[in-house]
This record gives sequence, C-alpha cells and structure tokens, in this order.
Amino acid sequence: MVAARLGVALRDARRSAFLSQRAVAARCGVSQQRISELELGHGARAGLDTWSTVTAGIGEQLVAFIEKQPGSNLPRDIEHARRQSLVIETARDGGWVATPEARLVTHPDRPRSVDVLLRRREREEAAVVEVWNLLLDVGAALRGLDDKVAAVGAEASTDRVAGLWVVRSTSRNRSVLAQLAPMIGSGFPADPRAWLRALRDPGAPMPVDPGLLWTDNGGTRLFAGRSMAR
Repeated sequence: MVAARLGVALRDARRSAFLSQRAVAARCGVSQQRISELELGHGARAGLDTWSTVTAGIGEQLVAFIEKQPGSNLPRDIEHARRQSLVIETARDGGWVATPEARLVTHPDRPRSVDVLLRRREREEAAVVEVWNLLLDVGAALRGLDDKVAAVGAEASTDRVAGLWVVRSTSRNRSVLAQLAPMIGSGFPADPRAWLRALRDPGAPMPVDPGLLWTDNGGTRLFAGRSMAR
C-alpha cells in the first residue's frame, strides 16, 4: 500500500516538474523501466537509497517529498484525520452525533471500522461516511461502502442507513472519477447538495441513496460537486 501511494506521488511530482520518465532516469542513472516500476507501485522492495536517488532526480529531498505528498503515509495519516474532523464539525450543525473509527461487530473475525459514523436518533438516521485522500481501487472501495452500510443496518435495524463518500479534490481523484462516471453515477445517485443540506440542517432529511462530496486540498471545506448520476 505504501509503495503504491509513493508511486502515485512520484508520478504526480514528476509531471508537475514537467519531466519525462526518461529524463528522470537519466538524472538518476537508472533505467526508464525502473522509474515506471516505481510509479506503478512496484517499489516495495526498493531501498531508501533508491527512493532518495529518484526523488533527487525530480529536485526533491526524500524526507520532504514523503512529508508533503498526500496519502504517502499510512491510511490514517494527518490528511485523513483532518477530513474526518471536517465531517464531524460540519455534521454537528445538523444535529448528528459522530463516532470516528466506529467499530463494526457484525463479523468479529474480520474487524472493520467506519471512518465516521453519523447518527440522528430522533430521525432514526445513520450515515456511513468513508473518507478518501487517494483512490486506488474504486471497485473495492464501492463494495466496502456497501458492506459497511449493510453491517450498520444489521446492527441498528431501526435506523435508515445510507453511505457517503468524502473525496479529496485532487486532479488525480477528479480524473479517476470522471473516467468512471457511469459507475460512480450509479453508485452515488443522490444529489450531493441534498447530502450537504442534511449534514448542516437538522430539519433536512438524509437522502435515501448514497452520495459523494468533495473537500478542498487543505481539508478545510466540504462542498458538493456536479452530480454524476444520469
């Protein structure tokens, strides 16, 4: 997972520097194929010396490169927690009670958690919120959300349960979802504006269908993008 995240970060940083793989390889004294392998996430066995040499080839120091790349750390890094906090703060105005990292006990042999579980007891509503800084496997992420919604529903049968994705608005994430627009539209048919109203307004009902909202790169603002539903 870390190798995949570093690979994406390396590719994005190289492109931002307007460098080709061939140019970086020439600077580093490695093959273009090696640069390609690292960017594709096949660098799990690469040593620090390799990563240091390659990041130097794009004009970066290794430590600074790792610290500033979104999603380069483990999934529960500061960027992830920042967006969890943003969801909790936004939903407080709407009368939601939030539980970050809520454990699911439906399958005790496979311990799982929800990034943020929101509940409004008086309306018998529960929202399963999953936060994404870096989308790597969209199909698995969709299946994971469906499974967690089902698990929460089984644990609290009186609640109406729906899922919500909160995605960091990077050019890469937007490009990935745009390429998969039909699938994303089917998976998240709710009007994102309705989801935003439900989070902020205690009188606004939670949409029946799953929804998708965006955050800015700084993790300070939650907003509704154009719906992909058809």
